[in-house]
Amino acid sequence: MGYNVQTAVDSRHHLIVAHEVTNVGSDRSQLSRMAKQARDASGIKDLNVVADRGYFKGEEILACHKAGITTYLPKPKTSPSQAKGMYPREAFLFIPERNEYRCPAGERLIWRFKNVEKGQTLHCYWSSACPNCTMKGQCTTGKYRRIKRWEHEEVLEAVQSRLDQKPEMMRLRRQTVEHPFGTLKAWMGATHFLTKSLKNVSTEMSLHVLAYNMKRVMKILGTKGLIQAMRA
Repeated sequence: MGYNVQTAVDSRHHLIVAHEVTNVGSDRSQLSRMAKQARDASGIKDLNVVADRGYFKGEEILACHKAGITTYLPKPKTSPSQAKGMYPREAFLFIPERNEYRCPAGERLIWRFKNVEKGQTLHCYWSSACPNCTMKGQCTTGKYRRIKRWEHEEVLEAVQSRLDQKPEMMRLRRQTVEHPFGTLKAWMGATHFLTKSLKNVSTEMSLHVLAYNMKRVMKILGTKGLIQAMRA
């Protein structure tokens, strides 16, 4: 059985403020839970969370938004159209006041209907001009290029807008997580965990985190400072 270690690291002091061990291989369902744990542990109400694209999931980002947590993470590059050399979804501009999209050819993709797919309410748009468009070969192999929009898509668009304005946030993430993970991996060696079962591995990881944080605090405050802080 494999284990997936989740950590939330303070960007200023590189302290691990929250951690968790799961046996879920994917990170896509971990964002909001770890973000909330980090907020509760740090006491920071207006928390900014930076994650890599492996954590990108609409429902998780929405949960952070509702909790008042600001997220920065890039969207996965999984566009099938772009892989075929066609216009990606990002090439279509949404015009909120008209509830429609504008395509690269300048045509209007108007709202057609909404439905529910995998628990998400999606709105569907397309243009009647598609069949006779001179750019159709660069856009779709079907009769129409259809754009589906999640009912909370504006939350995801806000994430992308923030990242566009502050691209350095992803560099900050790399600088923040490399230190604790590199240190812990060096301590644990090639064998990684010595115990088995989720409960035991979680305990082992907690001991590693405790040791790491204590060494970090001693580096920051000194041994006397750590002792004074523990006595306070």
